[in-house]
Amino acid sequence: MFGGSFDPPHLAHVALAGAAVAQLQLDVLHIVPTGQAWYKERALSAAGHRLAMAELAFGGLERVQVDARELQRAGPSFTIDTLEALQAENPGAQLYLIIGKDQFATLKSWHRWQDLIQIAIICIADRAHSARAEAGFDPQIRLPHPLVPLQLPLMHVSATDIRRQIALGAATPQGLARLVPEPVARYIERHRLYISP
Repeated sequence: MFGGSFDPPHLAHVALAGAAVAQLQLDVLHIVPTGQAWYKERALSAAGHRLAMAELAFGGLERVQVDARELQRAGPSFTIDTLEALQAENPGAQLYLIIGKDQFATLKSWHRWQDLIQIAIICIADRAHSARAEAGFDPQIRLPHPLVPLQLPLMHVSATDIRRQIALGAATPQGLARLVPEPVARYIERHRLYISP
């Protein structure tokens, strides 16, 4: 499972999905756009837009499936609920949770995080030349599974920066296409997303 707001999904997200499938030899990777994000201070873009952009961004990857279940769930989205649902649907399967180093550092603030680490192996996106991800986590907590690093090239792209550039009018169509997959760039332009009123 690789969850996130995907607001918008960008090239680093796509690279991480591809790396996870290849390096972990996954049967399927569920891309799960967040429904109601309990941890976000800002309002997310409409669920329909984020789902459509995720399908455009990840649709061409083998063994990757965009999973809309959190967008359809009432109330806050919790990763543990989605993992438990996936476990029930796939009895006997080994589950992996794909997260970034910054997310791993805050894992103890997640809803039912103790249960989460019992049912899924945590896989951490480790950008080239970065410090070990474990450094951000309490060393006194014994994890039931070894952490699995996913090697990625260093990519300086973030959804926050993309939204800011668009809001400021600083993102040209050509520049945007270097940050997000081209179909996502066209979708953002067509629907005039992230433009300040």
